Amino acid sequence: MKSRNQSFIIYILLFVAIIAMVFFSVNQQAAGSDEIPINKLATDIKAGRVKTIIEDDSRLEIIYKDSDAIKTSTKDPSSPLIEQLVELGVSPEDLSAENISVEIKLPSPFLGIVSIASYILPFLFLIGMFWFIFRQAQGSNNAAMSFGKSKARMFSGDHPTVTFDDVAGVDESKEELQEVVEFLREPQKFIALGARIPKGVLLVGAPGTGKTLMAKAVSGEAGVPFFSISGSEFVEMFVGVGASRVRDLFEQAKRHSPAIVFVDEIDAVGRHRGAGLGGSHDEREQTLNQLLVEMDGFDTDTNVIIIAATNRPDILDPALLRPGRFDRRVVLDRPDIKGREEILEVHIKGKPVSPDVDLHDIARSTPGFVGADIENLVNEAAILAARRDKKVIEHPEFIEAIERVIAGPERKSRLINENEKRIIAYHEAGHAVVINALPEADTVQKVSIISRGEAGGYTIAFPEEDRVLKSKNQIISDMVSLLGGRAAEDVVFSDITSGASNDLERVTKLARTMVMRLGMSDELGPMVYGKQEELVFLGREMSEQRDYSEHIAEKIDSAIQKLVQDAYTQAKAIVVKYREELDKIANRLLEAETISADEFYEIFPTPVEKNGGIPEKVIG
Repeated sequence: MKSRNQSFIIYILLFVAIIAMVFFSVNQQAAGSDEIPINKLATDIKAGRVKTIIEDDSRLEIIYKDSDAIKTSTKDPSSPLIEQLVELGVSPEDLSAENISVEIKLPSPFLGIVSIASYILPFLFLIGMFWFIFRQAQGSNNAAMSFGKSKARMFSGDHPTVTFDDVAGVDESKEELQEVVEFLREPQKFIALGARIPKGVLLVGAPGTGKTLMAKAVSGEAGVPFFSISGSEFVEMFVGVGASRVRDLFEQAKRHSPAIVFVDEIDAVGRHRGAGLGGSHDEREQTLNQLLVEMDGFDTDTNVIIIAATNRPDILDPALLRPGRFDRRVVLDRPDIKGREEILEVHIKGKPVSPDVDLHDIARSTPGFVGADIENLVNEAAILAARRDKKVIEHPEFIEAIERVIAGPERKSRLINENEKRIIAYHEAGHAVVINALPEADTVQKVSIISRGEAGGYTIAFPEEDRVLKSKNQIISDMVSLLGGRAAEDVVFSDITSGASNDLERVTKLARTMVMRLGMSDELGPMVYGKQEELVFLGREMSEQRDYSEHIAEKIDSAIQKLVQDAYTQAKAIVVKYREELDKIANRLLEAETISADEFYEIFPTPVEKNGGIPEKVIG
């Protein structure tokens, strides 16, 4: 804004200077084009050719009788015009009122100002241009000097916008960080006992679990300044800039102590050293080294705590995690059903929600959701209610918002011919029938053949309660459920389609994980095969390094193939066994396009006792 105002002033000065110079030039041309000497004027007066003389301070305007053209002349301002003309031989009779009209013209103050300005303004314009160029050069110099300054944003702790009341579903994490708040509020209580509060706290959790929100809540509870910066803002193209910014950041924090320094996505600068081969990686490693030095440089009486967040703790440099730097690691896990209900209560505050909305039912329907997912869910429900011209958000909007978050928006305009629609109906009915017939599988909640996202149809199923562990039987049930759609196509149409491509990909991945990561193969035993390593330069996050022989590789392939084939055989058997129920569900889908849980279980009551247990899934 400042530079814009400066440019505006410069343009105004330039415009005024140009106008003044043009005006002065016109006056000069007008003055010099028809100018006659005073002695020639005297001759014309004696000859009787002059009609009117208009006298100014130093100039004369002459109008001749035979022409209306105005000519000019100069006079000596030290003596009157009449005396000058008489000295040149003009008689008083020639200057009488009958022969010639002589007028005295008073000088205009505006013309005097313009005349002066026409001389002064060009110089002012040049001075202004030099001043503007100097200021621009000085600004560029300041920008160059501030290149190594920290880009951290400081938030005052006087009026906190986020406190622990705004963070739900992570009670254990809040208890861990309560000590940090107490230290920032009453540091002397700890120092008197010789206690040393952790200098650094590392927040670890999946994306969307609320790491940044938790750091702001700590600042809000303690009422101290909060410096926020991303790890990527330290790293620049030029070597040494990141280290300079780290130094400047900690100097600012010490000046405002007690304070909190929050570094989001610290893995951008804190990756394991030695992975780079020059270039920007040298700059990153120098930045990391400076960060380590600054964290060691804290005194016991310096009330500055650094909080960092990452979802990749496995790639951080070990020097960052040693005692004395990031002493404490606080894990923000995915919330359980109670936590999800508390997060829902936080996000519906201030929103017109209908009293009949069952938050417990919504929380039960969203296993695996993190805080960001739930915030998006509530926002989608509000948008749906507004689109339907409702004054409050009701339960159906929340249920549909869950489906939008999981599978994407409905694609009702997608045209599908009757044959493909029938295939999709049997495909989704096959998923639902197999899920309902397996003891370890989840509970079917909805079946639909309305397209959402890239899926032609979808089946939603989730467990009655959250589980942390997954048994072998539950994983196999998951695989069988995923293959239910392909099995239904095979049994009903004696043909298969490309609709199960995503199902097959997920089944193969599950089987490979069972064999190579979880030791759930009878043929290969309880062993882990292959090492997953990060490839820095290949654009992929993880790559598997083989640590087994070709003979073992063949056995791994054989075990994976057997698991998938056995699951498919079981899925086909279930579809054949419950073919009557399959036809009823598929026909109902062709009529209504969507079947709710109550309608599904009315058509096909659960034939086995369920023990629930695998995480929520959507099968397309």
